[in-house]
Amino acid sequence: MPHASVRTGIPAHPLDNPAYAALAGPHARFAEGRGRVLRYETDVSPWLGLPVEPDAADWADLAALVGPGAEVALPGVRATLPESWEITFDVPGVQLVDESLDARHDEEAVPLGAADVPEMLALVERTRPGPFLPRTVELGTYLGIRREGRLIAMAGERLRPPGWTEISAVCTDEAFRGQGLGTRLIRAVAAGIRERGETPFLHTAAANTGAIRLYESLGFRIRRDARFVGARVPERAAAA
Repeated sequence: MPHASVRTGIPAHPLDNPAYAALAGPHARFAEGRGRVLRYETDVSPWLGLPVEPDAADWADLAALVGPGAEVALPGVRATLPESWEITFDVPGVQLVDESLDARHDEEAVPLGAADVPEMLALVERTRPGPFLPRTVELGTYLGIRREGRLIAMAGERLRPPGWTEISAVCTDEAFRGQGLGTRLIRAVAAGIRERGETPFLHTAAANTGAIRLYESLGFRIRRDARFVGARVPERAAAA
């Protein structure tokens, strides 16, 4: 698959456009691109990166990259989509950054890898923490907690803009909730991020007030609003 080396269009602060900053930087090995448009390989992540202020040529390049009628996921996009593009979802969110998290390793948290992917996908299917695909585990460190050999909770690293790493896929099997397993895994993943000299951050839906309160109690603070948009490419998109 073609790898992209586009470096233009990155915002002054990498968290203002984290998917784009990650794809143009530390995650370039997972990137495909056309013009200034970048996306993750489709079995790694559905997220796609656009410049902060995409122009008509960028939208045309995006259409050519994914194909007519395809649905794309655009995290953090603040630009107005072209009128001919159908919005398939539009979820207000928030971005939180580590300010005073008590990051610590956890003896029960074990690294997860390719051999664990079937169990990870099954846990994601049961708990719905957000997108997780067969190769998402390659984006960074994933840790899990098992009971009687069964994977019951996990968390890991997703977007990695320069100097930052997103904590994602935090989920716990319903039968084991209320035991603080998610909190322990967040702290354990954050400990590894900090050891690399990077700062943890995360996203959640603005309507998920319970999660926001939890993250703030752990030492995260809201940095900015975020918008997660899905859109469908027109069947007849203009050529770049």
